[in-house]
Amino acid sequence: MVFSEHIEQFISAFELSLKSQNFVKVSLGNYKGSEEALKQILVRKVLIKREDKLAFTFRYKTRDVVKNFEFKEGVNLISEYLNTGFKIGTLFTTEKDLIFEELNNGKIVLRETKASAKEVPTGSHDKEKSRLIKPDSKSYLTELKITDADGKVFKNAQDKFRQINHYIEILSSLIKELPEGTIKKVADMGSGKGYLTFALYDYLHSVLNLNSEVVGVEFRQDMVDLCNAVADKSSFDQLNFVQGTIEDYNAEDVNLLIALHACDTATDDAIFKGIRANAELIVVAPCCHKQIRREIEQNKVKNDVSFLTKYGIFLERQAEMVTDGIRALILEYFGYKTKVFEFISDAHTPKNVLVVGIKSKEQGIRNKEKSTEILNKIKESKAYFGIGYHHLERLLEL
Repeated sequence: MVFSEHIEQFISAFELSLKSQNFVKVSLGNYKGSEEALKQILVRKVLIKREDKLAFTFRYKTRDVVKNFEFKEGVNLISEYLNTGFKIGTLFTTEKDLIFEELNNGKIVLRETKASAKEVPTGSHDKEKSRLIKPDSKSYLTELKITDADGKVFKNAQDKFRQINHYIEILSSLIKELPEGTIKKVADMGSGKGYLTFALYDYLHSVLNLNSEVVGVEFRQDMVDLCNAVADKSSFDQLNFVQGTIEDYNAEDVNLLIALHACDTATDDAIFKGIRANAELIVVAPCCHKQIRREIEQNKVKNDVSFLTKYGIFLERQAEMVTDGIRALILEYFGYKTKVFEFISDAHTPKNVLVVGIKSKEQGIRNKEKSTEILNKIKESKAYFGIGYHHLERLLEL
């Protein structure tokens, strides 16, 4: 009876803090219940679409799960968890902290202490993100129909603006791994309408204060003309767009080579150009993996995963992983440290794999044993999956 009374007092104080607008957070700890791997629950107030809710962060041994609840539902949930496993609950307000604790001897303690926090959190669901590319009144964003003349992002361009910033954040973290002053020339292969190309130029010149030349390579002449006109209006003197294919472009003096969504073997053409240019950083987001899939389908080698790849969707995923896996091995062979990771882009291409090659500091010291090991791994992988050749391997004459 005393147990439930103490919980009721704790919950009443919690509800009052919500009404009095002095609530800071609730923490539940020392979990002894039946939910596997659950360790702690943290509760804070958030504002979602102009409506106050309670955000629960469930901390498990290896992951965090966040769920939002209406006030009444959240209050009931805290009461339930105190009844079924959490031995300690702490309510933080700007007036006081209230601690509920069940001791080892079964005794229940409810005590007040001095307030730990002096201010109520803002309650915004997401803190205002510090973006590397700010809308401001940048003319290129206006010309590309991302913002209006006052720098306000159009409603239908919100996803594109977030995507641009996401790309720049990724590239920013990769550029930081290079020695200062490395990026003198950038080539964006298959630059399209130039969203990323303009943003990267803006970041390199306005944020990093570099004097880098940036070139966008695009096959469609109308896109090239449009982007050069925008670059001229924006006074981006060292940004230029040229008409041509990835295969034909001379990239010999490029330090950073980018190719996003270059279809099938065009990604291999881009990596080849980067390796031959000895570029310090190569970043590609492959699109389509038809060449390797055709090889696998044609040779139909039986292996341990044949039971999966009889299904078209699994065969497609396998072709993607094998294609990009061999690309990463080839980059390593030529002295690059590699990264392969998935990232979210936009509603039309929700997930992409990014293959990154960063020139290793030890590149000049070729380890013959390591090189042989990589070549053997490529050879074994091709045999296992029934691949006659990989386009990048053929370009580099391995």
